[in-house]
Amino acid sequence: MAGALVIVATPIGNLGDLSPRAVDALAGADAIACEDTRRIRKLLTHAGVKAPSLITVNDHTEARQVRAVLSRLERGERVAVVSDAGTPGISDPGERLVAAATAAGIDVEVVPGASAAISALVVSGLPTGRFAFEGFLARRGSGRSERIEALRAEQRTTILYEAPHRVRQTVAELADALGPLRRVAIVRELTKLHEEVWRGTLGGAVDHLAERQPRGEYVLVLGGAAPAPEPSAEDVTEALRSRLAAGDDKKTATAEVAKALHVPKRTVYEIATQL
Repeated sequence: MAGALVIVATPIGNLGDLSPRAVDALAGADAIACEDTRRIRKLLTHAGVKAPSLITVNDHTEARQVRAVLSRLERGERVAVVSDAGTPGISDPGERLVAAATAAGIDVEVVPGASAAISALVVSGLPTGRFAFEGFLARRGSGRSERIEALRAEQRTTILYEAPHRVRQTVAELADALGPLRRVAIVRELTKLHEEVWRGTLGGAVDHLAERQPRGEYVLVLGGAAPAPEPSAEDVTEALRSRLAAGDDKKTATAEVAKALHVPKRTVYEIATQL
């Protein structure tokens, strides 16, 4: 009989958030894949669960541990997957294990629970109907600058993670790129003793972080960009005149302007015929 890979969410701070079903899943596992054996032992002790075989699966070992975990699953074992905090696979190890298990036709189950991203979103005071999860930005290079630039036009609420020693720099860069008036919630140490939620603008956030030494893990919840105003007939006319003056024929100018301004071709064509 094939086993099952069980994704188990664990508390992001307050141990009281460990669900009874999560305790049962950990107690019934033949092995637990975890980021840090010391942390999971403490959690198991708190839950009164005897530690089974522990497999270290972190950012550095996940790729090479996939085969070992699959071998256990193929022997009929149940392997629980946990991260240091929250739901595995979300900016944490677990994604490769799930992909490999599903590709091999092995059952994957989930025991839902705490998630820093969703918890921060719902306390942010920002719109929750549509949102994007960015996780950690690249630390440097074009990957970082391109993602920050893309956020300029992102109209959905966006969730980012950041470490304490980089949060000031990240917020300053966001303020420069997106403007100091963009709304943001800075959420720190969720569910822990020193939980803090600060709400304001990116400009205010720069000053807020300058007043204190950043500590703990941060979640940044960015408000979406305001929708771009729809082009007016004058905008379309000016764009058409510019294209025609540059040498485009009317058909090409119509297509290019419609594409650039996100206006229906028929609308642009009707204006073009009047020039």
